[in-house]
Amino acid sequence: MKITVDDDRCCGAGSCVLLAPDVFDQRDEDGVVVLLDARPGEHLRTAVRGAADVCPAAAIALHEEG
Repeated sequence: MKITVDDDRCCGAGSCVLLAPDVFDQRDEDGVVVLLDARPGEHLRTAVRGAADVCPAAAIALHEEG
């Protein structure tokens, strides 16, 4: 799995950080998402999928790799 984020779409809700803090963080100045790990391990995938699902701005995209 590869993750991309659209920081222009991010509204700073922070749901992603709460669900997957090893993968996502937020900038201090405006709360916009910071991607810490674009290719998380298998053990984090459920949390990452949950974070993408609850993102109110749909700023997180998941790409399955072959």
